[in-house]
Amino acid sequence: MMGQQLLSIVQYILGLGPTVMLPIVIFILALIFSVKPSRALRSSVTIGMGFVGIYLVFDVLVNNLGPAAQAMVKNTGINLPVMDLGWPPLSAITWASPIAPFVIPLTIIINIVMLALNLTKTVDVDLWNYWHFAFAGALVYSGTKSFGLGLLAAGIAAVIVIKLADWCAPMVQKYFNLPGISLPTLSSAVFFPVGILGDKIIEKIPVLNKLNADPETIQKRFGVFGEPMMVGLILGLLLGIGAGYDLKGVLNLGINLGAVMLILPRMVRILMEGLIPLSDAIRALLKKRYPNRSDLYIGLDIAVAIGNPSVIATALLLTPIAVILSVIVPGNRVMPLGDLANLAVMISMVVLATRGNVLRSVIIGIPIMIGDLLVATTVAPLVTDIAKSINFKFPEGYTGLISSFLDGGNPFRFWLLKIFQGNIAAIILIPVVLAIVYWLIKYTNSQTHQDSSGIKA
Repeated sequence: MMGQQLLSIVQYILGLGPTVMLPIVIFILALIFSVKPSRALRSSVTIGMGFVGIYLVFDVLVNNLGPAAQAMVKNTGINLPVMDLGWPPLSAITWASPIAPFVIPLTIIINIVMLALNLTKTVDVDLWNYWHFAFAGALVYSGTKSFGLGLLAAGIAAVIVIKLADWCAPMVQKYFNLPGISLPTLSSAVFFPVGILGDKIIEKIPVLNKLNADPETIQKRFGVFGEPMMVGLILGLLLGIGAGYDLKGVLNLGINLGAVMLILPRMVRILMEGLIPLSDAIRALLKKRYPNRSDLYIGLDIAVAIGNPSVIATALLLTPIAVILSVIVPGNRVMPLGDLANLAVMISMVVLATRGNVLRSVIIGIPIMIGDLLVATTVAPLVTDIAKSINFKFPEGYTGLISSFLDGGNPFRFWLLKIFQGNIAAIILIPVVLAIVYWLIKYTNSQTHQDSSGIKA
């Protein structure tokens, strides 16, 4: 009974949506940090408006790229048995699961304890995306039938992602131009170490290590055709041709994707305008009360990073590659549809790790997508069982398995699931992965110390 009431409260709050919920959280946080109420109100409302703009432009990307990607899938004649629902239905399924109502208070408590013990600098205000932790818990709960293990998995996921957000925050602030921000979104943060490792490997490969395709280099080499909006236009035209569109459809797709690359960064600037008063207040309070402690980071949705031209360009290039991989990867049974338009979320931290090098990001993205396809195939029965347990309404007439190419195929969640199921290989991997990550952290720290900007990782 109590769990049902808690679920109803959580679902009501989440029903407000991130564009309403986030300004409320920011307003309360600003008051806690002694920001004047009038300034706190203006700041939080501006942030809300910034996110409205970001989501509107991102919807333009998804609503244009999604049908084009589906047309490419149709043109290839792919007929795979597992349906890729995409992340929106998956998040709805997750929030309706029994474990979800307990994850929000659990994550808030974990974050507060970590801040109090100086174990993190990230204040994760992105409550909406706590569903990423809840889904990890729901998978483990479904796979082990243990509610306690499910909650523990969700808590571990939260701790790890918050620490990853701390790690990459200095680079987020420098290369994505997001001062005072960290990005604790599980579906992207877990690929930051993969990106760092991949970038270091490519650095050792002759020829590949000389290829640089960041926005500045592209614009310098190609002039007006290297500007972000023109890159979006050209890639949109090529994708439209690949989708088999007529001339009108090709031109429309090109113009819309070019517009996304032009407008999205401007929406992010509006968001940052609202965050500055809160960031300034946090810095002032910390300097006064804790002179030896560095500034805190505000943990936001990965959407604020998707406006980076390199992120969008990489995602557009990976879209047809994902379709090809779904056909040729042995063992894959997932037909990528719902998540094909959301590759920017998955690849954003890889782009950060390569400092905006689009070619390196595409190369690193290929094995990541292969892993996602295979994991999404493997967990499809569990995802389908979770959906059935909450009476999810399946597409009319569909009786097969469902999954999600990106979030269902996330290898970090899958690893957690196998650990809690007692898989020996997964358990053996724990010290191996920890050792690699420790080495990568030392590597990024040494690289950052050499940077003349003086930013410390």
